[in-house]
Amino acid sequence: MIEIKTKPVRESSVIEVPGSKSYSHRILIAAALAGGSCRITNLLRSEDVDLTAKALEQMGAKVKIDGTVAEVYGMSGSPSPSDKEIYLGNSGTSMRLLTGIACLGKTDYVLTGTPRMQQRPLQELLDGLTQIGAKAVSKNSTGCPPAIVNGSAMKGGKMTLDCRVSSQYLSSVLLMAPCTSDGIEVNVIPGLVSKPYVDLTLEILERFGINFEHKGYDYFKIPGGQKYMPGEYRVESDASQASYFWGSAAITGTSVKVMGVSATSRQGDAKFADVLERMGCTVIREADGITVKGGKLKGVDVDMGDMPDVVPTLGVVAAFAEGETIVRNVEHLKAKESDRLAAVATELNKMGIDATDTGTGLVIKGGKPKAATIETYDDHRMAMCFAMAGLVVPGMKILEERCVEKSFPTYWEVFERLYK
Repeated sequence: MIEIKTKPVRESSVIEVPGSKSYSHRILIAAALAGGSCRITNLLRSEDVDLTAKALEQMGAKVKIDGTVAEVYGMSGSPSPSDKEIYLGNSGTSMRLLTGIACLGKTDYVLTGTPRMQQRPLQELLDGLTQIGAKAVSKNSTGCPPAIVNGSAMKGGKMTLDCRVSSQYLSSVLLMAPCTSDGIEVNVIPGLVSKPYVDLTLEILERFGINFEHKGYDYFKIPGGQKYMPGEYRVESDASQASYFWGSAAITGTSVKVMGVSATSRQGDAKFADVLERMGCTVIREADGITVKGGKLKGVDVDMGDMPDVVPTLGVVAAFAEGETIVRNVEHLKAKESDRLAAVATELNKMGIDATDTGTGLVIKGGKPKAATIETYDDHRMAMCFAMAGLVVPGMKILEERCVEKSFPTYWEVFERLYK
């Protein structure tokens, strides 16, 4: 447990956050599929990304990581057999993206994880992969991991994919498709969530020299027999992690600039600065970073479907705003590392804030938050967002604070830089 210090913060801070978790996973996978050597800089070092790296090694790639630099020698789109289960902890990104990649192999792979991972949905992706000839089943017939996949009979083809639970299903297929012999055509059932994460995947395909075509977010065609290009690739700074520092500025009425995240970023969470602007903050957008200056906060009514990971951050900021904040279109948050809608509402209520989980979002009535001991549910984002409240509410305590190692191992060190 850690107690957040309530002491003077800097009027103006400049913060650097690690490389993007979403980009790090995708660039590592693309590099592992390449036929040659790739150098990756500004890679995020975290539990989740390390799990992806270790899994790719089990599949035949050579991965050497020194600090934030990775040297990857790829497997030319053809994974090697693994006689051991591939353990992916509670990294939903690793599980979903690598389920598709494993189908490029010719033997059974078993992908598994923590008890919570074994409650997280995967069936729609398995169904899609089955349509193109892969063996892809839930080992326990629950629609969740462990998953058994084998692509020995798979060449490619056409599939209809349901991505109403996770856009990572689509990203998984897009990443593996160039390495199939016949390519893949995907028709996406209406209701795709988190579209900016698909944009990230398409950007990675472009950077690695992969050709594709698409019609909006409804249809994608990726020709087969392509090769990921070796080379040097840099990971952009993480907009999700930036949100905690922009949120801190909003709550404390100070100015915080986060370096390395620009308004032109394809990361959907970079748009969180726009939400804070609507709430009364001043936002300065520059080529090298985005600055948020806190102001008098007011509630907003906002669709967060394209930036679900910052909903907990918004929830804490909303507790300090005047009026009601309504968060819509994030039902898929219930299947994250924790049920984030229920978790955020529960912990805000502990703080004396009227917060309701509507099943598809949140309704939060701003007020005067009081100190509480925050349960993190082994969810990194819960720890990081509720820490913000401790900057102005004395006595805030965060349980199991080391859960931040999942995505931001140096979070507490960087958080200290907000203080005078």
